Amino acid sequence: MHPGPRGPSLMRMPPARTSYVCLPCRASYKQHADPSRQRVCPRCAAPLVHAGSAFAPPPRRDRAAWRTLSVLLNAGVRFRAGCCGGPGYRPRTLREVRERMVHAERTGEPIARALVRPELP
Repeated sequence: MHPGPRGPSLMRMPPARTSYVCLPCRASYKQHADPSRQRVCPRCAAPLVHAGSAFAPPPRRDRAAWRTLSVLLNAGVRFRAGCCGGPGYRPRTLREVRERMVHAERTGEPIARALVRPELP
């Protein structure tokens, strides 16, 4: 820290960056978090979906992974960093998604909660 004209200056942290996703383009963009601003895809102008700060995009060519991701994001599941374990369990295959959707339908559990359940009873 260098002293400024009025005393020591505080080091400022840059604004947090988080991931936004364009599902039709299968693209992800890191941008500054600002919930009041609507984001649009620079490729197709479709609205971007907030995915969270702990999101790691699948390869663009992996269509099944993007379909799985689409179900998760449309159900309201986000990839936020937890304390030390990351965002927690997220299904990686359409089969895992289907199993959890069936469980939610049978039990009445909210879909978003069933989708992040690591084990089914």
